[in-house]
Amino acid sequence: MKLVTAIIKPFKLDDVREALSEIGVQGVTVTEVKGFGRQKGHTELYRGAEYVVDFLPKVKLEVAISEDLLDQVIEAVAKAANTGKIGDGKIFVTNLEQAIRIRTGETGTDAI
Repeated sequence: MKLVTAIIKPFKLDDVREALSEIGVQGVTVTEVKGFGRQKGHTELYRGAEYVVDFLPKVKLEVAISEDLLDQVIEAVAKAANTGKIGDGKIFVTNLEQAIRIRTGETGTDAI
C-alpha cells in the first residue's frame, strides 16, 4: 500500500478530485494548508501599507491506495493540477504499513 500526498493550488482541487474519481480512487482526505517553495510568497498592499505574504494558501490531498494504482494516481494528479506556472505543487509517495477500517476491523487493502 502507498500513501500519496499532493500539495496543489486550491483552484485545482475539483479537477484533481474528478481525475482521481475517474480512475477508481474512492477516498481522499483534503486539508487546507499554507506554505511556500520556490514561489517564496509575494508582497501585497493593504490600506496603504506594504506587507509580505510568506505563506501561500495550498491544498493537501492524501490518498491511500494499493500499489497497483500508484502510477495512475501520480499521472492523474500531475495532469489535473498542472498549470505550467510556478507553485503548481508537489507529489510525495510513502509506504503505508497498515490500514484499518474502524467500523468493520478490515485491514490492509480491504480497509482502503
